[in-house]
Amino acid sequence: MQAAQTVNSTLAEALWPSNNRASSVGRSLFLVFAGSVLLTLSAKVQIPFYPVPMSMQTFVVLALGMALGSRLGTASVAFYLAQGAAGLPVFAGTPEKGIGLAYMMGPTGGYLLGFLFAAAICGWLAERGWDRRISTTALALLIGNVAIYIPGLLYLGALVGWDKPVLEWGLTPFLLGDVTKLALAAAVMPAAWHLLKRFGRN
Repeated sequence: MQAAQTVNSTLAEALWPSNNRASSVGRSLFLVFAGSVLLTLSAKVQIPFYPVPMSMQTFVVLALGMALGSRLGTASVAFYLAQGAAGLPVFAGTPEKGIGLAYMMGPTGGYLLGFLFAAAICGWLAERGWDRRISTTALALLIGNVAIYIPGLLYLGALVGWDKPVLEWGLTPFLLGDVTKLALAAAVMPAAWHLLKRFGRN
């Protein structure tokens, strides 16, 4: 008989444990809302970088998945996307570049879908302890980043045509920034667990 796989607590659970069902529901709603706010803020911030300005949104997507777990991390992203679909200017470049479903059907639509996959995957891996060490955190984040790029590039190629330089438009300009963000997140997550351990919170 195959042994059941251990599910570990997430950072959110370690920092804010729920004592009963009512507090668990309230905690979950707050974390989902707070996560969507962080995603909105990260979409609006552009950091000067080479070769293109760097957004912190993929960093927040991956970090939310790992910190909140697969269920709440995915719910935060889904709530953020629902706000955008409803016409709120939560995405990068909105409202100047359009809002609502029209924006989501544009060139970045596949990447937005990939956010859901990335949060779910990183959260699932974090629940199995992958966020406790730098090496496994980095690997989990890399897998999550790939989960963003695959639907993003596939949709972009289908939208603009594969005769266009899809990789030059949707991948290569962002690789250096993504490596920087992955390195930052890979250092932050295990460091947070280390601090919690020092204070006896895990």
